Amino acid sequence: MKIHFLGADHEVTGSCHYVEVGKKRFLVDCGMEQGADTYENQDIPVNASDIDYVFVTHAHIDHSGLLPLLYAKGFRGTIYSTEATMELCQIMLKDSANIQEFEAEWRNRKAKRAGLEEVVPLYSLEDAQNVLPLFSPCDYEERYPICDEISVRFVDAGHLLGSSSVELWLTETDESGNKETRCVVFSGDIGNPGRPLIKNPSYLTEADYVIMESTYGDKEHGYMPDFAVGLAKVLQETLDRGGNLVIPAFSVGRTQEMLYYLRRIKEEHLIEGHDSFPVYMDSPLAVEATHVFNENVKECFSDEARKMVEAGQNPIGFPGLRVAVTPEESKHINVDKSPKVIISASGMCEAGRIRHHLKHNLWRAECTILFVGFQVPGTLGHHLLNGGKEARLFGETVSVHARIENLPGVSGHADQKELLNWIGHFKGGDMEPKKVYVVHGDDTIVDGFAKLVTDTIGFEAYAPYSGDSFDLITGQQLTIGSRVAMERKPKTFGKASSNVFARLVAAGQRLLSVINRCEGMANKDLAKFADQINSLSDKWER
Repeated sequence: MKIHFLGADHEVTGSCHYVEVGKKRFLVDCGMEQGADTYENQDIPVNASDIDYVFVTHAHIDHSGLLPLLYAKGFRGTIYSTEATMELCQIMLKDSANIQEFEAEWRNRKAKRAGLEEVVPLYSLEDAQNVLPLFSPCDYEERYPICDEISVRFVDAGHLLGSSSVELWLTETDESGNKETRCVVFSGDIGNPGRPLIKNPSYLTEADYVIMESTYGDKEHGYMPDFAVGLAKVLQETLDRGGNLVIPAFSVGRTQEMLYYLRRIKEEHLIEGHDSFPVYMDSPLAVEATHVFNENVKECFSDEARKMVEAGQNPIGFPGLRVAVTPEESKHINVDKSPKVIISASGMCEAGRIRHHLKHNLWRAECTILFVGFQVPGTLGHHLLNGGKEARLFGETVSVHARIENLPGVSGHADQKELLNWIGHFKGGDMEPKKVYVVHGDDTIVDGFAKLVTDTIGFEAYAPYSGDSFDLITGQQLTIGSRVAMERKPKTFGKASSNVFARLVAAGQRLLSVINRCEGMANKDLAKFADQINSLSDKWER
């Protein structure tokens, strides 16, 4: 019984954990890195076709974004998540593929003129569409027996619609028939209590091992202000100047929260002189995600939001809300010179329509760019929020004259106090953790938070690196990952020739995996399979 730490170790994004129990192999999350890479992530130590299951904590791309690539490399197992996570992944993974294909096409137009080699995206829309039928939805709080070795339970993590902490019971049988069971909890991203729309995090109390996030492990959000009032203040100042308020926001989660606050601003008349100000939601993904929110009221909404729905009110709808789905509708937003609110993705300004809105508004002193979420170092959002005077957008350098603001305290992640509260619920139970592994935090934060857990809660805690692995029976460390920091951007694109060849190699590895599983079948069937493989080989050898 082993766990390998692969992603979001001593860095914030790219969550991925590989586990072996008996003959079963599975992942918890399969996320894409965003922003600069601090440590090079180690590869999954087996072929994708040898992985039986993936358990997904939530739909954010840094936890789910490489599932289509896993499929392209041969994975055909089952993906378990909550219903809402499955529905959000159905739109987010396709959106991710569309963005990559669009950017690859744009880069190739430039490459062709420069005589450079063609590039291809990490995965295609077809890969994203093909991985979706592998999802199997689970209800919150119900324990599911997956196989003889694995049972799972999803509990609400309060971070995003459908987000979960994942509780796994792993059972291994030795050669003498003796069984060893370990309970392993993966926190996922732990939510910040008291947010609109979704419920507060649920707490678990027993585990042999806990793998927990530490995004805000060194910070406290402090007093939680009325965010509608704070947003209204920035909006009033911007509209009075005759400018646009541009809000880079994740299409799923943060956009819906901003709509909730803007509805309040209009209903409570918190803006003077601009009662009919328009709000544009410029993201096809956000429009689809908002529908998913409306379809998961019963299981996922907070009591307050659910009561509003039951009373016939839409918590995230109001007069003056306009949606832009087509490219033409998006372009029209910047043709119209009247002051407005523009909410667009991505939240870190790395891709999507927000980059067009920044190009049209960053240079205007009357406008405001308002950040409402965590900005990973190395992203354009982080650059702007930390005083960047220029931005490179679509081959042009744009001077920054707009006001750059941050709405403090609006976070989907628990702060240090709440993280300690979450892990503290394991104290004093019948089964306290043998060790806590601290992941999903900045390089400078994870070690400090691990020490804090040990000093304040009393649990042995450690912040692993990518490539570290441990025996979950004995607790012993098996391998040591690289401790050498690096500075590079994630490799999103590669040469077409090498990527296509890699796809061929993955297909061959999948074939070998299938062959290994055929042992014990009837000789007649094995011979037929062998003849088919040889016939195919003869064709390509010619």
